[in-house]
Amino acid sequence: MNGMTALLQEHAAPQDSAAAGHGGPFDLGEMLGHHILDGPGYELPFIGEVHLPQWDPFHLAGLTIDLSISKHVVLLLLGAVITFALVMMATRVITRQGTGRAPSGLANAIEAVVIFLRDDLCKEYIGHGYQRFVPLILTLFFFILTMNLLGLVPWGGSATGNLAVTATLAIITFVVTEVSGFLTLGARGYMRTIFYSPPGTSGFVKYSMLAVMTPVELLGKFTKPFALAIRLFANMTAGHMLIFSVLGFIFLFGHIAFGRWLIAGGSYAFVSAILLLELLIAFIQAYIFAMLSAVFIGLMRHEH
Repeated sequence: MNGMTALLQEHAAPQDSAAAGHGGPFDLGEMLGHHILDGPGYELPFIGEVHLPQWDPFHLAGLTIDLSISKHVVLLLLGAVITFALVMMATRVITRQGTGRAPSGLANAIEAVVIFLRDDLCKEYIGHGYQRFVPLILTLFFFILTMNLLGLVPWGGSATGNLAVTATLAIITFVVTEVSGFLTLGARGYMRTIFYSPPGTSGFVKYSMLAVMTPVELLGKFTKPFALAIRLFANMTAGHMLIFSVLGFIFLFGHIAFGRWLIAGGSYAFVSAILLLELLIAFIQAYIFAMLSAVFIGLMRHEH
């Protein structure tokens, strides 16, 4: 509830002042774009918007590369720092207590999640040789979870609502999947994952299946990371758009005297329920991304 009040305070002051200064009505679309899309500034409590360092983009091999610091870059760095700090804290607590005693508190929760992901995710879906992929799957889960949760706190934001961020995470999974498959299966075995024909076929049937299945298998290699990126991006963006849209009802219909408190109370209650659902979705989406990454790696490493 305190977080919801902070959200209302965050939006009410700038929007009311903007409407008063320009004589225009409250713009719900502007509020949605301001808080969901990336930008060159970051809003801080009691300070306002802080302009981040901006540099001129440079061109390399026909590509325009912009290394300026944006809101989502700050959130990515913050998510990385929080993830590293929590894992190091849990590691120190477990090391200090030794192997004979179970850790307590947050360290115990982190250890339980790590063991679950290692045994029920990596070992189950990747199979033989899963140990080398455990650090990647754990990093993906905790990093994505941290960024998802940052989108639920006042003056925060979710970098996973940026397609560039989710696409980069998906590309990492894609590269690891294909490289590990090539190293495990060898060049000949890896090519069979592209040029595929059902076992036992020969002659005209074999070459017909090759002509049909090769484009399908090749396209499938790229649709998997595409699905990873779009699923995470769409779920996080849709949740935040729904929250801010319902909050916007308070400002859109707040001028109605007889229904002011009814609209405000209804919006407040509805958004509170959505925030609880978004908390669950933050965990689910991090788990799904990690699980599918493990599944894709396992499918590629085991040709059968």
